[in-house]
Amino acid sequence: MTFDATATGPTIGPSVAEILQSHASGSGSPTKTAARVADAIAARGDDGTWLSTVPRDKLLAAAEAIEQRPGARTLPLYGVPFGVKDSIDVAGVPTTLSCPDYAYVPEVTAPVVQRLLDAGALYVGKTNLDQFATGLNGTRTPYTVPRSVYGNEMISGGSSSGSALTVALGQVPFAVATDTAGSGRVPAALNGVVGFKPSRGLISTVGLVPACKSLDCITVMAGSIDDTDRVLDVVIGRDDRDSWSRDRGPRHDGRSIRVGLPAPDELDFFGDDEMQAAHLAFRHRISRTEDIVDAPLAPFLAAGALLYSGPWVAERLVEFADFLAAQPESIFPVVRDILRSGEKYTAVDAFAAQQKLQDLKAEVARLWKDMDVLVIPTIGTTFTVDEVLARPIDCNTMLGHYTHFGNLLDLTGVAIPVGHTADGRPLSAMILGPALSDDTVLTLAARFLDEPRTTSALPADAQQNLSAPTSVIEEHS
Repeated sequence: MTFDATATGPTIGPSVAEILQSHASGSGSPTKTAARVADAIAARGDDGTWLSTVPRDKLLAAAEAIEQRPGARTLPLYGVPFGVKDSIDVAGVPTTLSCPDYAYVPEVTAPVVQRLLDAGALYVGKTNLDQFATGLNGTRTPYTVPRSVYGNEMISGGSSSGSALTVALGQVPFAVATDTAGSGRVPAALNGVVGFKPSRGLISTVGLVPACKSLDCITVMAGSIDDTDRVLDVVIGRDDRDSWSRDRGPRHDGRSIRVGLPAPDELDFFGDDEMQAAHLAFRHRISRTEDIVDAPLAPFLAAGALLYSGPWVAERLVEFADFLAAQPESIFPVVRDILRSGEKYTAVDAFAAQQKLQDLKAEVARLWKDMDVLVIPTIGTTFTVDEVLARPIDCNTMLGHYTHFGNLLDLTGVAIPVGHTADGRPLSAMILGPALSDDTVLTLAARFLDEPRTTSALPADAQQNLSAPTSVIEEHS
């Protein structure tokens, strides 16, 4: 695969801190920020990033309403714009999951979005995704197929394709996404941004249309760890309506972080010599500064193999079986085939897979005694849109090689941009840790990015409880 010099890579816009500073100093305002965002989106046209956006006049009106809100200037996200993956509810705005015939208009906003609005953030619109959040490549949509900011027909990654792009294009500083099998980390890797998948249950999934409910995570795409931290401090919190909800783990205590690295021969780059060389060079760099331990990758990969070759595919039918039966032609062909593949599994298959997974969880748990995090590639190679369309299942499997096991093993993880290959493609590393080690993972990520980490995790007793119903968004009711 040859890539020319016209690929530009990400153009990260103003950070959350910079936007807040401009609003506080008077050099900018939420209304001016809203106008900038609307102009940037309009200039791109239909590039597959957004499925719907707030019309310009209404976006400016919403920004002005934020300005007039009592005490608004003290809010942690005062006038900061953001996007939302179109599998998450915003009151009065269609939730489509990239399937027009499935679309519905919710009356209540998902808690994760409502928390952002309550913190003064400005909702801009819904972002594109692989249909029903089924895929890691961004091509499984009946709408315009998005491309990576690196150009050359490279895929955007999925399923949170639009969420990664709107950050990488500099339109918004952060976007809300999801990650069941790597949907937040893979597009982050392919567009040179940060994709953080927290421990399952830290961010409420109420108002998210499930892909696999036992594995689903709401995630954050951002241009930096600082932006990620600022958003997390707003959106993390227990929600009694979410049966997977749990409290945030402890802050990193400042001790040395033991970094697990698999043996090089355990890593697969699928024949991509440039990606292999770039990743090994990154490993060499961190081995000079970090406390490195050997970490076998085999049990992690064995768990990942269960996701699409096991009964978890059938869990998608809990949400989509009726629609599949009633309107199969409305579903993107490869997504339809994946959903139908779940029909073959029995209860015996499900229990056997759960037992196998439990064995692997126990094996992995023993590894955490000797390491605090595992560092591996986010993706082993990249693909063009045509390559994925020609081999949709094979390419998708390769894209998820290092991400599929994350939620099955109850890990937290972040994909971060750490350089480029010799031919100019993005290099992304993934830092994984056990459940509730989120702060440790983010601490190391900030260090790898040479980014001072000024925003720390909130203590558990400072988290807001979400047991009360949230209100709808007045602007879109």
